[in-house]
Amino acid sequence: MSAFLNQFPATDPGGILDLRDRQFAAELIATALLHLDLFTWLEANPGVTSAAIAEHFGIKERPTDVMLTLCRAYGFVAGDPNRVSLTPMGREHLVKGSPWFLGPYFVPVRDTPVVRGFLDVLRTGKPGNWQAKSDGKGWHESMLDPEFAREFTELMNSRGLVFGQALARELTPLLGPRRTLLDVGGGSGIYSSTLVAHHPQLRASVLEQSPVDVITRSEIARHGLEEKVEVITADMFANDWPQSEIILLSNVLHDWDFPEVRLLLERAAKALAPDGLLVIHDAFIRDDKSGPVAVAEYSALLMNITQGKCYTPMELGGVLTDLGFRVGLFHDTVAHRGFLHAMKGGSP
Repeated sequence: MSAFLNQFPATDPGGILDLRDRQFAAELIATALLHLDLFTWLEANPGVTSAAIAEHFGIKERPTDVMLTLCRAYGFVAGDPNRVSLTPMGREHLVKGSPWFLGPYFVPVRDTPVVRGFLDVLRTGKPGNWQAKSDGKGWHESMLDPEFAREFTELMNSRGLVFGQALARELTPLLGPRRTLLDVGGGSGIYSSTLVAHHPQLRASVLEQSPVDVITRSEIARHGLEEKVEVITADMFANDWPQSEIILLSNVLHDWDFPEVRLLLERAAKALAPDGLLVIHDAFIRDDKSGPVAVAEYSALLMNITQGKCYTPMELGGVLTDLGFRVGLFHDTVAHRGFLHAMKGGSP
């Protein structure tokens, strides 16, 4: 087994990861400022609902939510998740006609591919092409290409080693006597690998579609964990999941809109053994959708390239409660990530 799988780095790489995660945030604000003139409209319509904003501008619910969450995190708007008003900062600097209006400062990026892409995502609700590449493919379609799948899986693997160490450590008091783990959409298998390295009683199965499954097997072999971690080739939406005592959804739900999220949680409920443990590991928005800033920025990136966004514990907890789970507390781990856990028919 690779020696570093159960070691934890001495420093927190959150600041380095933020450089990548905030990549598209400025362009989303530029889209709201220059193409929608959102803030001038909000000045004339204080306390308006999110639904009314979406209707007025002809934009979809998911990207509207991401845009408003980012504006709230930056301090441009305030109010609960369903009603929005400008803050003094937003009123002074983002409203046309104000002597301190900063809109002209953003004009150089008004017609860049990313800004134009955000406008399309807002209007259609569909993700843009991966990192504004010329082939026009979105992330989910691109993942069916073996070369792209390998590149993206390596990208996720590079951060997953750190995230996996923190997750393995924080899960320790929740595992109890459970021994079987199903890692759904587990990519390179890095989370399963770190979990079995920290907790020798565990045996893991990584459920992944082709062609990622080939990469997963290669990575698990590289760590010398073939006897502890198996790979199941399957589509997590189309195929049944094997029963397990623990199900891990790590950085999976944020790729999907709410109907797909609910379907995945329904499948988890069906596959979990009685008193099973569900772990949702991800970047979470606060329940009041006021931040954290780093997660609101990351959600803008996800909104652009996937069908999803970052969710709140309350949003996911409501679905889990409906499905008969006992929902536990949210736990911070490292680099603005954390996990929500729930028990099937038991105490959280």
